[in-house]
Amino acid sequence: MSYADIIIETSHEKLDRPFQYRIPEELKDTVSLGSLVRIPFGRGNKSIKGYVVNISDTAQVDEDRLKDVKEVVYADTSEKAVDNLIRLASWMKECYGGTLINSLKCVLPVKAPVRIRKTKQDIDTGAEDYEKVKEIILNPEQERIVNAFKEGYEAGDIRPVLIQGVTGSGKTEVYMEMIDFVIRKNKQAIMLIPEISLTYQTMRRFSARFKDRVSYLHSGLSKGEKYDRFVKAQRGEIDIIIGPRSALFTPFPDTGIIVMDEEHDASYHSGQMPRYSTRQTAEEYARITGAAFVMGSATPSLDAYYQADIGNYRLFELNNRVSDAKLPRVHIVDLRRELENGNRSIFSEKLKSLIADRLHKKEQVMLFLNRRGYAGFVSCRKCGYVYKCPHCDVSLSHHRDGSLVCHYCGYTTKMVKNCPECGSKYIGGMRAGTEQVVEKLHEEFKGVKTLRMDMDTTRKKGAYEKIISAFAAGKADILVGTQMIVKGHDFANVTLVGILAADMSLHISDYRAGERTFELLTQAAGRAGRSDKEGEVVIQTYSPENPAITYAAAQDYKGFYLEELSYRNLCGYPPLMHIMKVTGLSENEDEAYGILDDAINIAKTHRVQVIGPADDGLSRINDIYRKCLLVKTDDHKELIRIKDEIEEARERKKDTSGWIDFDFDG
Repeated sequence: MSYADIIIETSHEKLDRPFQYRIPEELKDTVSLGSLVRIPFGRGNKSIKGYVVNISDTAQVDEDRLKDVKEVVYADTSEKAVDNLIRLASWMKECYGGTLINSLKCVLPVKAPVRIRKTKQDIDTGAEDYEKVKEIILNPEQERIVNAFKEGYEAGDIRPVLIQGVTGSGKTEVYMEMIDFVIRKNKQAIMLIPEISLTYQTMRRFSARFKDRVSYLHSGLSKGEKYDRFVKAQRGEIDIIIGPRSALFTPFPDTGIIVMDEEHDASYHSGQMPRYSTRQTAEEYARITGAAFVMGSATPSLDAYYQADIGNYRLFELNNRVSDAKLPRVHIVDLRRELENGNRSIFSEKLKSLIADRLHKKEQVMLFLNRRGYAGFVSCRKCGYVYKCPHCDVSLSHHRDGSLVCHYCGYTTKMVKNCPECGSKYIGGMRAGTEQVVEKLHEEFKGVKTLRMDMDTTRKKGAYEKIISAFAAGKADILVGTQMIVKGHDFANVTLVGILAADMSLHISDYRAGERTFELLTQAAGRAGRSDKEGEVVIQTYSPENPAITYAAAQDYKGFYLEELSYRNLCGYPPLMHIMKVTGLSENEDEAYGILDDAINIAKTHRVQVIGPADDGLSRINDIYRKCLLVKTDDHKELIRIKDEIEEARERKKDTSGWIDFDFDG
């Protein structure tokens, strides 16, 4: 007789442990590690689902007390791949909190097969659509990195690799050489990208070289399409998978390399439990599978670059653009001066002049509306003053009731009608959208052809690809969009990039505001002048002297890194300190606070700093109250211990409702 240890599908913390079941003879050849099965549970034998996390020949309790597995909903075929993913799920539960079933559902996102009829658009191989293969000749910088990677791989140097390369320096060519080297050893590759919008471009480049041995995964695919790709990966019918963070969990039989492009991007941090860092999780998965782990970015996160700085990662640099292309010329426009001169338009005089010049030359323009933090900070348009928390050095968030609140410590003050610095009436939140930008463009430049790329225009399947391909084909003069347009796109005819509201992300209530702004501006600027035509960039801001803006304009990553690290050290923020955000959630506001009271009592028994409790950034969603506190220390393992004690204390309580959420360095 065989027995299966099963994690049942429930969010209840007290049931987050394996339950053993008999595997009946008729299912013996079907139930395998990772199988999604249906089982009878509890006194009423309610039929529920669960994942098989272990199979053995020994019963842990009396045979009479065991129940039988009823049916197999989904059975996996790659034992090795699933074993690795289950080990990863256990690590994620330990590292990020929550239940094991949450982590299992995250890494084993498989559903019962759904039969689908493929259309030409669904087919990613054939996807006649291959670009012509161009012979890639690496320049000396690229070749040095590839050779060093190969030597390290052969020598068993398993340290993660970080490539810091200016925009347009040819990081993708380096990735492809590394991947080609690894798959020639009969291993598989995972290529992570931060946005669905990059899938089209990345697939075309990889398909040109690797033909039908490459496929992709993302949330825009149907269940049937995802299942089809999982099966292909398990059977070894493809060598490379491309996609956002969930592609990390592709069940390849022998993963040999994981590449994480645009490593800095905030979308790599999961927004729901388990709130995992893709960088940390990919690093652990690479350790489990024995794979190489390569990260790349023009603007690496401070966390990753710090790891390279102290020797935990191997650091390589690409300091020049390929084919001797020059970095763009950057103009910083002070919007305070524009207001003084009577210009209240979305566009500065400098930007209007350069747009007109590009339209005359039949060159293309990208206008980036930096809307991160859209509903957040309050500032003065005349002098640039921003309301900040006196205790946390982050901007205060403007709430609907008129109050200004710090979401780190709960400090609150009232909104005023005039700027406390200069007395100006031009104080408030910033309000602008891509639709308004497009309208103003058509007013200013008659006959201009525009495309808009934001959450509204990309909801439908295939919308990303249609917009990107149309702009690449020259069917529009100007592409207007949010941050999705600045991430890794390569348009040869774009010679001007306008950044309309640099301050939007600069003053959000987040200790990473400067880092996020530097990344966005540097990446946006990097879209201009990527071929033989010189590029220009206009950054419009009310804070032209801010280091995030001046260093981005100079494309000076190291200068910004040193300045920001000094600030983080002074304020006690990551990567020099670590922060665990603990969120209590309940339909009852007092109970949400009560959950945090227990967490505070536990945290105070350790040598850590506790800040809060306070309302979360979104204090109530769908009638669920959200209260949070921050725990800070320089010892990450200490935070894990505190998390474990909080979870154990909740498990011991008999009458608990509501739930608790953890987020590390997020």
